[in-house]
Amino acid sequence: MTSQTTIDKTGPGDAIPSGPSDQPPATGLRGHPWFTLITVAVGVMMVALDGTIVAIANPAIAKDLGATFAEVQWITNAYFLALAVSLITAGKLGDRFGHRQTFLIGVVGFAAASGAIGLSDSIAFVVTFRVLQGLFGALLMPAALGLLRATFPAEKLNMAIGIWGMVIGASTAGGPILGGVLVEHVNWQSVFFINVPVGILAVALGVVMLLDHRAENAPRSFDILGIVLLSGAMFCLVWALIKAPEWGWGDGKTWAFIGASVLLFALFSLWETKVSEPLIPLGLFRSVPLSAGVVLMVLMAIAFMGGLFFVTFYLQNVHGMSPIDAGLHLLPLTGMMIVGSPLAGAMITKVGPRVPLAGGMAATAIAMYGMSTLDTGTGSGVMSLWFALLGLGLAPVMVGATEVIVGNAPMELSGVAGGLQQAAMQIGGSLGTAVLGAVMASKVDSDLAGNWTDAGLPPLTAAQEHQASEAVQVGVAPIAPGTPDAVAAKITDVAHDTFLSGMSLASLVAAGVAAVAVLVALLTKRGQNAEAGAGVGHI
Repeated sequence: MTSQTTIDKTGPGDAIPSGPSDQPPATGLRGHPWFTLITVAVGVMMVALDGTIVAIANPAIAKDLGATFAEVQWITNAYFLALAVSLITAGKLGDRFGHRQTFLIGVVGFAAASGAIGLSDSIAFVVTFRVLQGLFGALLMPAALGLLRATFPAEKLNMAIGIWGMVIGASTAGGPILGGVLVEHVNWQSVFFINVPVGILAVALGVVMLLDHRAENAPRSFDILGIVLLSGAMFCLVWALIKAPEWGWGDGKTWAFIGASVLLFALFSLWETKVSEPLIPLGLFRSVPLSAGVVLMVLMAIAFMGGLFFVTFYLQNVHGMSPIDAGLHLLPLTGMMIVGSPLAGAMITKVGPRVPLAGGMAATAIAMYGMSTLDTGTGSGVMSLWFALLGLGLAPVMVGATEVIVGNAPMELSGVAGGLQQAAMQIGGSLGTAVLGAVMASKVDSDLAGNWTDAGLPPLTAAQEHQASEAVQVGVAPIAPGTPDAVAAKITDVAHDTFLSGMSLASLVAAGVAAVAVLVALLTKRGQNAEAGAGVGHI
């Protein structure tokens, strides 16, 4: 086992150097690996839930606060933008000041911002506090991985990350169900207020359970220019992805922001070779497994987030399900992620990440191909089969790619590695939604006019066709008030058939992305530095 000197801060006061990482196990609750896992899981659950739970509340927020559709979109976009831009920098803060401190600050700030949103009486305040939620969430997520990396020995780390991934998957998929119940039976504010008691619990557990671990060679300075360049590059990239559906992929503004992102990334890379303590040492990417893990996480998120985006519209607008029913129909996916993540962790510990990762992405590709065959008459049993296979495929990827990224990074960069993992997921999700959304829009635009004419419906003006296309892209039939029932039925059939043709093509593209990811998975291997944090706590 690699000997690693750490600095453990067990409470207020000066840092006390400890012995090497293979010292005798600590005693008591503080620093116990499994209690550490429980604590960080409670905090991470808040951030993962807020990624999806708010979508259910958006219509109620718009109605109560008189917000426009564009303003409501920013409730989601502001959160993801702030989260994606600041994750790597936040991970560096954890490496510098300790992951325990940054985790607790992140939890307190996230819960406080959530409570402030619930008390807000204007959409401007809601969006502002959503930005703060994203910033504090960015502090919390990499710190959680850093704490797990430092606390668990190598032979238990995959199992811990498996449970951590299970919590994220279950919270993400369960968000619409919980959000539907709260909005329907309480109010939209409760969607945010629920984070306050959860945050208080996470802080209480953190104060008692968490032990700070810092590598002896942890960073001692800040790469301010690097932070500015990387944040600017991430902002321009994510902004372009968010606005591309509105501006269009051929629009000059879209490519101006993409070009600015590329330029800023290039300047960032050049600067990182010159500064004494870089934000991200570029030597980190000399590790082929680590780089493959980052790429794999992006590809997985493209297939998963992009594909799942349309499934919710399919269930609610084509099958006419309520948000709660739609969430319940996704339980096979959630359930397989809950069951599969710990099992995947155990398998990866035994045989290494390469085979489980490749197998998981192959299962994801098959599931996405199966989802391309869904139609208006597909029953719940067939849907459940494909959703379950998707969850089964995603579980080893969530666990294995995370371990590959964090485990192949030096201990003193575990926070940066955690930030890379989360940033890859956020960028992949945004890229999947944007690219697959463009595929859907293109297919609907090309098919709608012909399908409309073939059904014998009255011709549409250019403006009407544009409005109809926007409605059909989310599975809504563009039926004007007073339309006769027979005509409305034809419009509904055309809308649903056209939507399904677009969803089918988008799912096939997602399946292709997952197939490419199988090849990337073959480049991964077990983390070479996973043992750096081993043995600090006790099992």
